[in-house]
Amino acid sequence: MPKLYEYFGLIVFFYANEHEPVHVHAKCQGREARAEFEIINGEIRDIRFGPSAGRAPLNAREMRCFEELVRGRAQEIVRKWIDFFVLNKSIQAEQITQRLK
Repeated sequence: MPKLYEYFGLIVFFYANEHEPVHVHAKCQGREARAEFEIINGEIRDIRFGPSAGRAPLNAREMRCFEELVRGRAQEIVRKWIDFFVLNKSIQAEQITQRLK
């Protein structure tokens, strides 16, 4: 489970056995959500947020933080997906302590 970020109580990560489409998960105290990227011709066209199957959903505050992080770091998340799943590179986790805007 490669961890990407820690952000105001959220752990944002990929599961190690992921599949396309490119997506990322966020977990907080047993609750979880996911963000799926729609990429067309190498460009992020849309990001869809929703619950992770079989898990309790993030609460409203956690979901806002997750959306804020994913929208603010979308290009970086896609690059990390490619690094990890395509190029087999290791991923360094980042702890973010300031709000993203």
